[in-house]
Amino acid sequence: MARKAGRRVYLDHNATAPLRPQARQAALSCLEGPGNASSVHAEGRAARAILERARTHVAHLAGAESRCVVFTSGATEALALGLHPSPEMDGQFAQCDILLASAVEHPAVLRGHRFAEMETLAVDSRGRLDLDALESALKRHAAAGRRAMVAVMAANNETGVLQPVAEAARLSRAHDALVLCDAVQAAGRMKLDMSVLDVDFLSLSAHKIGGLQGAGALVLARAGHRPLAMLAGGGQERGRRAGTENVPACAAFGAAAATALADLETEALRLSALRDRLEREIVDSLPGVRVMGAGAERLPNTTLLTFEDVRAETLVIALDLAGISISSGSACSSGKVGASHVLAAMQVPAEWAGGAIRLSLGWSSCEDDVDLAVEAFRKVVPRVRGRSIRAA
Repeated sequence: MARKAGRRVYLDHNATAPLRPQARQAALSCLEGPGNASSVHAEGRAARAILERARTHVAHLAGAESRCVVFTSGATEALALGLHPSPEMDGQFAQCDILLASAVEHPAVLRGHRFAEMETLAVDSRGRLDLDALESALKRHAAAGRRAMVAVMAANNETGVLQPVAEAARLSRAHDALVLCDAVQAAGRMKLDMSVLDVDFLSLSAHKIGGLQGAGALVLARAGHRPLAMLAGGGQERGRRAGTENVPACAAFGAAAATALADLETEALRLSALRDRLEREIVDSLPGVRVMGAGAERLPNTTLLTFEDVRAETLVIALDLAGISISSGSACSSGKVGASHVLAAMQVPAEWAGGAIRLSLGWSSCEDDVDLAVEAFRKVVPRVRGRSIRAA
């Protein structure tokens, strides 16, 4: 199938999903009138109503109470807010001495934020957290009189592999540890329920589900949980996060959350079918291709392919020129293409890890996208592979 003039295929929803029409309309509606959500006059009350409606939609997406949603500027801020060694839990400060994080967490977690000490935990060859390693670390620190906070993501942003969050939380509870879950990639793609996951904090991002960039949320297990604010200021967000709320971005976040939740089951089936066909046709038509995490339960929209004798950055550029937008791992490193810490943790050999690219589908993806992408891969990969071999 020949690519239509100007027709691009966007396969990078895990970086940023295209803005949903419902989110666009919600944001534009907010721009029609003034109003600070903290003001008591009519315009302020109208802005507050919009904000609280959005909060309810985001809460439903996470399976939580609306009063437990703290709006932030994005998931990175939400994680920084939650990753505190001494949060207030139901009126008592819960002092944590160390952060335990799986080796495949997002860099926003692996930086440790306000923790002075952090320990990374091993994963298996599929990229799933090693629960034995977690339990061993918890026992070791508990024996030394040290309390831990455990960070485990719901689904990996590169491979799409689902993590054993509830099992990790159960082990953590047995050792009086707190649990934070990065659910950025899972939200809108799988069912989330704070009570089932049994985590204390959960982070979300608007632009991953078709909202605007610059909005996110930290979701608390209970209203009595109170992360220590990073900014001093007004009493916004019940004193948990100072600063005037970005009502248009929050409104778009709420609209995207409501739409994603309403379509959750049908979209999961549709996207998994598209993903499976995309993987199958690329793997069947090209030699030296592997699907990372294929043996594990994954998000329905995410594929991480590794190509032998191909440099990922060369392939990303060549496919971009062919009209296919993909990425090499996480898109949160200012456009840099480097070695994946996720594949390193999975102990993937360097000759394979160097040729890893991520394809991620979403609400705007269709069958034509798969057709055009497969056609492009069949043409581009042999050409790039030959170039890489000659350069070597």
